[in-house]
Amino acid sequence: MKKRLSINVMLCVLFFPLLLSAQDNAVSLKVQESNGQPIAGVTISIDKKRTMVTDAQGAVTIPNANNSIIVLSATGFKSRTIKTDTLTQSVIILEQDVANLDEVIVTGLSTNVKRRNLANAVATISSRELSSTAPAQTLDGALEGKIPGAYINANSGAPGGGITVKLRGVTSVYGNTQPLYVVDGVFVDNSATSAGLNAVTSAASGGAATSTQDNPSNRIADINPQDIQNIEILKGASAAAIYGSKAAAGVILITTKKGRQGKTAINVSQDLGLINVRKLLGVREFTADRAASLSSDSATSEALRQQFLDAQAAGHIYDYEKEMYDNTGFARNTELSLTGGGEQTSFFFSASQKDEGGIVKHTGYRNTGLRLNVDHRISDNIKIGITTNYINSSSDRGLFGNDNVGATIGVVLSSTPSFAELHPDANGNYPANTFAASNPLQTIALMKNNESVNRFITGLNLEATLQNSGKSTTKFIARGGVDFYNLQTSALFPGTLQWQAVNKGTSIQGFTKNVSTNYIASLVNTFTPSDNLSLTTSAGFTQETGDYNNLLNVATQVIAGQENVSQAGALNATQLRTKYLNSGVFIQEEASIIDAVTLTAGVRFDRSSNNGDAAKFYTYPKAGLSWNLTRSGIVDEGFFNNIKLRAAYGQANNVPAYGSKFTGMAISNIAGNPGVIVNIQQGDANIKPERQKELEAGIDFSVLNNRLSFELTYYNKSISDFLMLQSLPSSSGFSSKWLNAGDLRNHGVELGLNAIPVQSKSVTWNTSVNFWLNRSKVTRLIIPPIPQGSFGYVLGSFQVEEGKSATQIVGLDGDNGVGVLGDAEPTFQMNTYNEVTFFGKLSLRFLLHWKNGGDNINLTSLQSDFGGTSADYDKVTNKMGVPDAVYRIMQIGTTARIFVEDASYLRLREAGLYYTFTEFPNSFIKSINVGVSFNNYLTITKYRSYDPEVSNFGTGFSTGVDVLPYPASKRAAFHISFSF
Repeated sequence: MKKRLSINVMLCVLFFPLLLSAQDNAVSLKVQESNGQPIAGVTISIDKKRTMVTDAQGAVTIPNANNSIIVLSATGFKSRTIKTDTLTQSVIILEQDVANLDEVIVTGLSTNVKRRNLANAVATISSRELSSTAPAQTLDGALEGKIPGAYINANSGAPGGGITVKLRGVTSVYGNTQPLYVVDGVFVDNSATSAGLNAVTSAASGGAATSTQDNPSNRIADINPQDIQNIEILKGASAAAIYGSKAAAGVILITTKKGRQGKTAINVSQDLGLINVRKLLGVREFTADRAASLSSDSATSEALRQQFLDAQAAGHIYDYEKEMYDNTGFARNTELSLTGGGEQTSFFFSASQKDEGGIVKHTGYRNTGLRLNVDHRISDNIKIGITTNYINSSSDRGLFGNDNVGATIGVVLSSTPSFAELHPDANGNYPANTFAASNPLQTIALMKNNESVNRFITGLNLEATLQNSGKSTTKFIARGGVDFYNLQTSALFPGTLQWQAVNKGTSIQGFTKNVSTNYIASLVNTFTPSDNLSLTTSAGFTQETGDYNNLLNVATQVIAGQENVSQAGALNATQLRTKYLNSGVFIQEEASIIDAVTLTAGVRFDRSSNNGDAAKFYTYPKAGLSWNLTRSGIVDEGFFNNIKLRAAYGQANNVPAYGSKFTGMAISNIAGNPGVIVNIQQGDANIKPERQKELEAGIDFSVLNNRLSFELTYYNKSISDFLMLQSLPSSSGFSSKWLNAGDLRNHGVELGLNAIPVQSKSVTWNTSVNFWLNRSKVTRLIIPPIPQGSFGYVLGSFQVEEGKSATQIVGLDGDNGVGVLGDAEPTFQMNTYNEVTFFGKLSLRFLLHWKNGGDNINLTSLQSDFGGTSADYDKVTNKMGVPDAVYRIMQIGTTARIFVEDASYLRLREAGLYYTFTEFPNSFIKSINVGVSFNNYLTITKYRSYDPEVSNFGTGFSTGVDVLPYPASKRAAFHISFSF
C-alpha cells in the first residue's frame, strides 16, 4: 500500500505541478495579491466546518478537499468563494478591499454582518495596526490615537498604564465613564484600585487613605496586545445597546488569536528597546542674587547667597530634574506562540514576558502571561471553544502627583534649587533638604510603591445546531466566562525618610480580590425563504455578577527594616466590598433583503441590584437600517463601486453607583465602646439608572475600483437622569445626597478615508485618515452648579451647569467674577495611519495623531513658580515688567485664566521599519522579520508641562488636570521574529 501511495504522489508531482495535489484528495494553493506578493494569514473556511490559514509564503495545503466549497478571507482583501472541483490553477488572487466591505462585524450578542451592510459606524483595529508598528507597553497605551470618536488620555507616564477612554463624549459625571471591555465573550474588569497613597500625601482632604488622586493603573493593562487578533469598538448606544447596563460608555470587543487546521506553526519574537523621558521642563539658572531672593528675611537671604557661592566653588550645582527623570530604561519583550490543529481540534498557545525599566530609578513594569485557546468540533452540529489566560504583572510606579505634605517627587523637586546638596555621603546617609519637607533622591532610593497582580480569565463558547433544513437553521449559542484576580498593593516609606519623622515609617498594604462572571444563552434562527431574503431571529438572557473586596491596612511607626503591618506601633484598617447582579432578556430580528437592505430591530430588558428598585426591568430598544444603493441596483456601478446609506438608534443604561440607594452607617467610638452612626452622605431609595439614547446616521461609499473609500457619520447622543451628589444644608443632618440630577447631550461628526494611492509590483501604499469632533451641553440640571474636580475657582475647575458644555472649565476671571476659561473637549482630532511596502519585503509604517484644542488646568508650572525654580522664572515678557513667575503668582486670587492652557499637539505616535526574509535553503524556517520602531518620539506642542496628556484625578469625569505627574516617555526598539 505504501508503494501504491508513493506512485500516486510521483504522478501528481510529474503531471500536476501547478494544479491540485491529489494526495489524500488534498488541494494545494498559493494566495497572492494582484502584484504577485504572497498573502500570509489568509483564513480559509472549508465547507463551513473547518478552517486553515496560509503560511508566510501564502501557501496552504487543504486535506480532504475534493468537491468542497472554500471561502478565503483576510483583513484588507475581498473575500472569495471557490469550488475546488472548478479550480484551474493553484494560484489564487485576492483583490485589496480598502473599504473593508467584506469584514464581518458583530451586530448582536450572537449575530454578525458584513461591513457592506452594517447600520452603525463600528471602528476596527487589526492586530497589525495594534501592535505591529511600535508595540506599546500596555494594551490601553496601544489604543491611543487609533479610535475615531474617542478621547484617550494617559493619566501619567508611570509604568504599568493608566488610561482614560471616553467614546463620543461625556457619558456620566459620577457613574461609569469607561467603556466595557469584552475579551472573547468575557466581561473583564477594568477597575483602578488605589494603593492608599493619600494616607501619606494628603492630596485629598478628609483623612481618608484613598483618593482619586492616587494614580493607580487600569486592569485592562494586564492583557497582552500580542495575543489579540482584532478589536471592534462599539462607540454608542445604537451599536452597544444589546450589551446592557455596562455598555453606556461604549463597548470594546477584543478577539484573541485562534488555532487553525494544519501543521503547527511556531513563532518566536524578541524585542529590545530603550526608554527615555520625552521632555524636560528645565530648571532655573541661579546666581548669587537669585539665590538670595528665595527668602525675604535678610539673614536667611544672606545665608542662601553664601550657600550658592560655596556650592558653585565646589562644583556642586546640579540639574536635579535631569538627574531624576533622564535615566534610560531598558525594555525586553519575549514572545512564543504555537498555532495548529486537525479537522476536529485547533489550538493557539502563547507565552510572553515583558520587562521594562522606568525613566525614574526603581520604577518599572513586568508582565508574564500564558494563553491557551482551544476550539473543538464535537460533531458536525456541536462545537466548543475554551479560552484561558493567566497574567502575572508587577509595576513600580514611584510617588508622583498632587501632595500637601511635601512628599511626592515632583512637588519637592519644584521647590528645590540646583545648589542644594541632596546626595548621600560615603556611608549612604542622605542630608536633609532644607528647601522642602523631603529629600527626593532619598525618597526614590528607599521607598516602594508596587502593584502586583495574579489574574485568570477563562471563557467558554458553545454552539450547537438544533435544526438544519434547506431554508432554516436554528442554533443554541452560549458564551460566558470568569475574570478573577488578586491584586496586592504595597507601599513602604521607611522611618529614615526625612518626611517620615512624625510617622516614623509607614507601610500601606492592600489586598484586593475580584471575581466577575457573565454568561449569555440564546437561540438563533436563520430563515432564508429565497435567495433575496434572509431573516435572523435571536433571543436569550444574560447575567453578570461582580464581587470586589478590597482590604487596606495603613501602619505607622514601622520597625526599621520591616514591612509587615504587624511590626508597627499603630494600625488603621479599611475595607471596601461591593457586589452586584445584573440580568437581562433580549430579542433581536435582522432582515437582509437582496443582500442590499438590512433591517435590524431589538429590545433588551435590564435590571440591576444597584437600582433603587432592584426587581424592576427597564426597557432599552434598538433599531437600524442600511441600504446599499449599488447592490440594490439603484446606483449603477461606475464611478461609485459601493455606496450605502445607514441609520441606527439605540438606548443603553448606566447603573447607579454602588451604595447610592442606601444611607450607610459609619463606625464610631461611643463612650469607649464600638458603635455606628448614620453616614453624612444620604442615599436615595428611588435612584434610577442613567439612560442613554443615541441616533446616528451616515453614508459610506468607495470609488476608483474600491481604492478610495469614505465613511461619514453624524451622531446625537443624550443622557438623561445622570447621577450627582447634591450639597445639603447642615440642618438636614447630611452633607450631601445622591440623586438623578439632570440631562446632557453629545453630538458630533466622524469622517474616515481609506485609500491605496500607489499599487504596483514594486510599491504599495495604504493610508487611512480619520477626523472627529464632539460637542456636549447640559440640557437640564435640578441642582445649583458646583465645581467638580480640580481645586476650585481660584485655580480653575470643571463645573456642570445647565446650558453650558459638560466639560467647561470655569474660574476667577478678573472683574468678570467667575467665568468660562476654557473647555477640556478638543476642537477636533485627526489621525493618519500609513503603510508603504516595497517589493513585498520592506515595510514602513507610521501613525500621526493631531489633537486640536482642548484645555488642561496646568498647575505643574505654578508649583515651580511657588518654589522659585521655573526655567523661565526670570524672563520678563509681561506688561508689569516683573519676572514672569512673579507675575503669574500675582494673578492668584484675581484670575485663573493663566492656569488654563491649550493642550493641542501633533504627535508621531508610532513609526516602524521592517524587512521580511522568506526565502531559505530549507523549509524549516518560514520567515524572519527584523525591524526598528519608535513610540512618541516626536511631539509638537506649545503646552508648558511634561505632556499634554495627563489626568491628576484618574479615569473619572475630571480629566486634564496637571499636577507634577510622572513624566511621559518615548521609546526606541529593535525587533526580530522567526516563523517556523
